[in-house]
Amino acid sequence: MKNGAQYRKTLRQLRPNLFKWGKPLGDVTKNLATKLHVDAIAACYDAAFDPEQASLFTAESHLTGKRAHRWNTLMRSPEDVLANARMKRAQFQRTGACHGATCAGWTMLNALWAVTWEVDQARGSGYHARLERYFRYLEENGLATAGALTDAKGNRSLGAAAQPSIDSYLHVKEVREDGIVVRGVKAQICGVAAAHEIVCVPGGGLKEDEGAFAVAFAIPRDVEGLTVVETRRPSDTRDEEQGWDAPKAGGVSQAFLLFDDVFVPNERIFLQGEHEYAALFISIFTALYRAPIGACVAGQGDVMIGAAIELAQAAGLSQKTFQERLTRMAINNETTFGMGIGAIFNGKAHPSGLWIPDPLLSHVNKVLVATLPYENKRIAQEIGGGIVETGCFPSYKDLTSPLYGKALLDSLAAASDGETRARLARLLEWLTVGGGIPGCLNGGGSPDGARVVVRVLEPWKKFAEKARQIAGVK
Repeated sequence: MKNGAQYRKTLRQLRPNLFKWGKPLGDVTKNLATKLHVDAIAACYDAAFDPEQASLFTAESHLTGKRAHRWNTLMRSPEDVLANARMKRAQFQRTGACHGATCAGWTMLNALWAVTWEVDQARGSGYHARLERYFRYLEENGLATAGALTDAKGNRSLGAAAQPSIDSYLHVKEVREDGIVVRGVKAQICGVAAAHEIVCVPGGGLKEDEGAFAVAFAIPRDVEGLTVVETRRPSDTRDEEQGWDAPKAGGVSQAFLLFDDVFVPNERIFLQGEHEYAALFISIFTALYRAPIGACVAGQGDVMIGAAIELAQAAGLSQKTFQERLTRMAINNETTFGMGIGAIFNGKAHPSGLWIPDPLLSHVNKVLVATLPYENKRIAQEIGGGIVETGCFPSYKDLTSPLYGKALLDSLAAASDGETRARLARLLEWLTVGGGIPGCLNGGGSPDGARVVVRVLEPWKKFAEKARQIAGVK
């Protein structure tokens, strides 16, 4: 295992292939566009050596039986998936932001563990053994992984093979004896800046003529031919350029991945052309991913509650003034967290050894995750008032101006000094309308897609028959 300092050192050794604002980012551990996210992941590495946190941030290796970073292990039991959820909540409580480099890629590898097992059972393909060796590589080197699911997609009314530009979807361009060459775009991918490796998977179900898009593999983040473009968030200019009125706890890293004839060796390919298994992968991945994400929004909701209380008190108002609203926020937090736990423990073991949460409850949780946090954000804005929600708040440079900064800070002083109130207002703004929003509406898939799964899985006819029996209908 690595500590935070060792983790940062390994990131600095990667080829600099990240860009933003039209310029190369260079050292991701120092550039303000990526530093906050790297710092957040480094804290997760350090947590592995903290006696109070190690049980959340490490797990027993499914390969060696030794302790390993949790994001390098297989989720074999409901307790493993619950620990994933608890880790996510603890991460958000610490930084208020998403920790992509310890999340999606790891979950994709777990889903591939089951899918490659099924492909091998049917075809004797050898993918599962490759994946096991790759898991061992991650564990032995203590690596962080980003997960690339979403394609650029192009015209949504057309399938992958019918797109005017085939590069709208990541696809196999060439098959060689020693591997494949891939091209295309993966869009809005979380945690890339803080990752050593990127796991790429099909973004949805595929048809028989779409075998070129049925590809799953892993690449180093700095592989030749890959350009990573970090995206802009609402508070980026404040996070990157200003001072103490911008939260410095943990940034959200999102990127577009541009694949320009990237070579992938055979040993790192886990699916190639098996179009009929793309939908199976999506079903397992979404169940495993959407059960714990209720903990993500709950953790950020915990921070919102705390920030709302502190800001109200800084203005001279007691917690009692807003207690009913705060209680509603807490109920929303525990609803998504608890629904995830229900999905986890209502799941089942896959023959490969993976534990898969109940897909129906996981997708119900996704719908809740796409709605309840936004109610919390609105409530937090009600408590915070106009300095949080209206955008009518001076910048850090104005607040520290030698000409009029003191007058501005004096005007903000209430039960606390002006700087304290400004810091808290910026935090609540960041959490509710700024870059701190973790993409809980469409992140990890749209709520409409989750509703479709609920519609398919819910036993409507069974419920109707139960009603007929109770009513005595013949």
